[in-house]
Amino acid sequence: MTTAAKPRSPVVRAALIGIPALAAALAAGHFTAAFVAPGASPYLAVANSVIDLSPAWLVEFAKNTFWTADKVVLFAGIALVLIGLAVFAGWLARNRLGPGQMVIGVLGVVGLAAALSRPDVGPLAVLPPVVSVLVGGIVFAWLHSRAAAAQAAQPPREEAQEEPAELEPAPESGVGRRSLLVGSAGALVGAGLTGAAGQWLAGPDAEASRRAVAMFTGVKRAPKPPSGADFADWGTPTIITPNKDFYTIHTAFVPPRLRAEDWQLRIHGMVDRPLTLTYDQLRKRPLVERTMTMACVSNPVGGDLISTANFIGVDLAELLAEVGIHQGAEQLFSTSHDGFTAGTPIEVVQEPERAMLAIGMNGEPLPIEHGFPVRMVVAGLYGFVSATKWLVDLEVTTWQARTPYWVPRGWSRKGPVKTHSRVDNVMVDGSKARVAGTAWAPYTGIDKVEVQIDDGPWQQAELAGEVNKNTWRMWRLETKVGPGRHKVRCRATDRSGYTQTSEVAPVAPDGATGWHEVEFSV
Repeated sequence: MTTAAKPRSPVVRAALIGIPALAAALAAGHFTAAFVAPGASPYLAVANSVIDLSPAWLVEFAKNTFWTADKVVLFAGIALVLIGLAVFAGWLARNRLGPGQMVIGVLGVVGLAAALSRPDVGPLAVLPPVVSVLVGGIVFAWLHSRAAAAQAAQPPREEAQEEPAELEPAPESGVGRRSLLVGSAGALVGAGLTGAAGQWLAGPDAEASRRAVAMFTGVKRAPKPPSGADFADWGTPTIITPNKDFYTIHTAFVPPRLRAEDWQLRIHGMVDRPLTLTYDQLRKRPLVERTMTMACVSNPVGGDLISTANFIGVDLAELLAEVGIHQGAEQLFSTSHDGFTAGTPIEVVQEPERAMLAIGMNGEPLPIEHGFPVRMVVAGLYGFVSATKWLVDLEVTTWQARTPYWVPRGWSRKGPVKTHSRVDNVMVDGSKARVAGTAWAPYTGIDKVEVQIDDGPWQQAELAGEVNKNTWRMWRLETKVGPGRHKVRCRATDRSGYTQTSEVAPVAPDGATGWHEVEFSV
């Protein structure tokens, strides 16, 4: 008896249906978001939501394991999950289209919920996920129909009547296979072009706005660093970190893109005179340049998440004095365009020459990844409590009234930068070792660095010239050593008389402690 095999797609064919449909869906959503709000792109919205909703232990695991590559790993992880679901949807549709399209619908609901939860998008955020689902569903159905038609066109098999009714599909003809491959390839190419177009349309405005910012004039310039302010020839960093090398840490999956001409800052809360400023209004205020060292609380002992730049901006204490701070205020609650928040002790930002709203960095407008158009910079505090980028809102309030982003995730409310030092380089020349490194205690200043070889006596290192108390300070020491393996460690003493502790503590909840130690051979 002659029996026709059911048209059914194997796993490989399911991938050829599901993956191009997924790519088309994400590309269409990304393209639509370029005209609505980049943060509404389904992929980016889901990634940002994953970052925000991840439990503290998972955040710490990612940071400790993948370091600054954690967002790349997240990007790849979400991509793998989506690809797996796309193949699963294609497999579900081997007999009927409906089950596979149900998976697409569920993914669409997730993307819609993620997009609507983003603080940097409006009600039109529904459009990118909706377009994404529609395009994905259409491409999925189109590729599925090609696969089904190719298989249905195969000649029936001759099978004995007693054979099981569930039969393996007949081999496809070359024509049918080519039809599916061409369709899948076409969908992938189209998705790539559409996604690239969306990225291009979403990106140039902010960078063009940044390039159009006029040179800063009338700035009260920072004093030039003294001669010998670093020991770069011994292996320390230069006193000023180039923008391209300045460390970058933020919670945003993709940095927000704001135009200066669209930017506004609202200052409100426990103040006498609430204020809203545009970028032009901020620029017309007295501008000052300050050389400041910034450190990340996630920096381990000996780590490199610390940099120094010349920031140009407006003194924040003067601005707050103008709006008038109420008695009982405890924190300055700052909010980024993408919804990140930080709480800075109000008494710190009211200190003269300590905090600023920065619009420039090393002689140019802030780079986008460092907060263009405007960010906060506060000397002596870790960035997680003070250095909000893409700043759009400042609220004077109490600790009880508002909770910053990192506090529920296990980090402290207050984050003074701890006195630290590290060994940057060891050069061996015969029986001599030249050791050099960096120490910092922003807003207090470094007075002394000591170096110990193995378990010998502590030797006082030579300090480079000091730029100001808000910047790091380089040190070096030349000492005699014998043949073999050695350890060198360092400790710093700040201007208050406090000497860096040897007690080892992790970065959470308020910064790592311990002496940095490096091994070398003679």
